[in-house]
Amino acid sequence: MKRVILMALLVLAGLGLAQKTTLTVAVFPNLDDALKVLIPAFNKKFPNVEVKLVVQQYGDHHNALTTALATGQGLPDVAAIEVGFVGRFAEGQGFEDFNKAPYNAAQYKQLFTPYTIAQATASDGRFIGMPVDIGPGTFFYRVDVLQKAQIDPKNMTTWPGYIAAGRKIKATTGSFLIADAADVAWINIFASTPTNNSPYFDEKGNVVVDSPRFVRAFELAKNIRAAGLDAKIGAWTNEWYDAFKKGTVATQFSGAWLQGHLQNWMAPETKGLWRVQQLPEGMYASWGGSFLGIPSTSKNKAMAWELIKFLTVNKESQIAAFKSIGAFPALLAAQEDPAFAEPVEFLGGQKARVLWRDAARRVKALKANKYDRVAFEIVSTALSQVLDEGKDIPAALAEAKQLIQLRMR
Repeated sequence: MKRVILMALLVLAGLGLAQKTTLTVAVFPNLDDALKVLIPAFNKKFPNVEVKLVVQQYGDHHNALTTALATGQGLPDVAAIEVGFVGRFAEGQGFEDFNKAPYNAAQYKQLFTPYTIAQATASDGRFIGMPVDIGPGTFFYRVDVLQKAQIDPKNMTTWPGYIAAGRKIKATTGSFLIADAADVAWINIFASTPTNNSPYFDEKGNVVVDSPRFVRAFELAKNIRAAGLDAKIGAWTNEWYDAFKKGTVATQFSGAWLQGHLQNWMAPETKGLWRVQQLPEGMYASWGGSFLGIPSTSKNKAMAWELIKFLTVNKESQIAAFKSIGAFPALLAAQEDPAFAEPVEFLGGQKARVLWRDAARRVKALKANKYDRVAFEIVSTALSQVLDEGKDIPAALAEAKQLIQLRMR
């Protein structure tokens, strides 16, 4: 009898082990920090699920994902996709279409900031990524530097006014206007894109990188570089972080998420020295944002979908991620949380979240193109040639257009 009971217990234990599920989730920093905060709450709902994070730097993560999709091997159950890559992955066939059963994501789409849905929708209508966070474009400035230069930030709301202020800042404080003039070009390119187009392609898929809006964006960046107003410092470098810490750059265009980075690890000692305002000339743009998708090779699709829903359509999860790393929630309901009306201590008590919410709701819906990443890389090279080598703008853009067209063949 004892032997029978023992065997029964062993069978039950085996069943318990069989029910244990491990979900591999591939992410990039600092989205992993938000997940580490949220996983314990998810495990209260699903105690038999182990969430294993695979964390690589932004570029390495997307390169590894691209290789894994090409070979069909080494794919996670859930993959984070940054907005700059979502078009490429949407046009491939490696991710589940959340429009279809059993996901039926149509019921959730109206819950998110509208422009995010278009970003993750392929040209054939497939919807491959649930929005987890967004990056409404924001104008950050060092209030101490501007005060020393006797600059009113309201006078920086046009591009001529912005550049004029930069000259005065450089002359009176020695600080640069911005780390990299290229950022001015990019914020203009993104903000000036017509609704329902890609930044680089029109509604028919034609390459438009030699259009007047690209010319103007390049000219603004070139004027800043020619006047010696940028520090020629690339993003995500030690020099970039150091410039923020020391106040050797007065402004920065970025997504709202930069506030969390500055506060948590880039320059926490600058608390109270930063403020934000909307982009110049009434522009609104998306600068970053993350999506979660399920590779079609996943063996745990049902549970992967449960995790994605927990992270994206759950208001409490979105707010927790926002409070932990400053990830601006894609979920509209989370944006109505009372926390959005609270002063942001790091920004000197400014109620910046309300400003970001307003910006997010004014950003135009753009359509992703599978060649967006290719176009971005080629246009980036053209911009570097203009800024660093003095290449003629029309010539650089014409060459960029030809190179993109060649890559599309």
